[in-house]
Amino acid sequence: MTPFKLEIITPEKKFFDGETEQIIVRTTVGDVGILNGHEPYCAALGIGQMRIMIDGEFRHAATSGGIIKVSREKTVVLVDSCEWADEIDVDRAEQARDTAEERIKSAQSDKQIKMAEYKLKRALNRINAAKFR
Repeated sequence: MTPFKLEIITPEKKFFDGETEQIIVRTTVGDVGILNGHEPYCAALGIGQMRIMIDGEFRHAATSGGIIKVSREKTVVLVDSCEWADEIDVDRAEQARDTAEERIKSAQSDKQIKMAEYKLKRALNRINAAKFR
């Protein structure tokens, strides 16, 4: 496969800036794969995993919320958070899961429930992504 330029940017840093042969992202309507020469494309991203092919092998990352923009020059992914699967602190993710579950049980409003559910989804995504170490 012919590589193409990929940038992954979070609010804190440029997470990835290099070449990839393929990227698969979780959009709000399902998974989408991008190869070199893909038509211009833009989509919203949900909480999910991203797979980036580097030197013929996929590397997994946990992401949450953002957008992907594909142009002829490069593909840019802007996400709220991104973490390589092999760098995830599973104990911390499990603690976040437990905390979110407790907050759901004790929530006093719809807003509190929605925030706790969002945090639960993020924690579960990180735990699941860590399996791809």
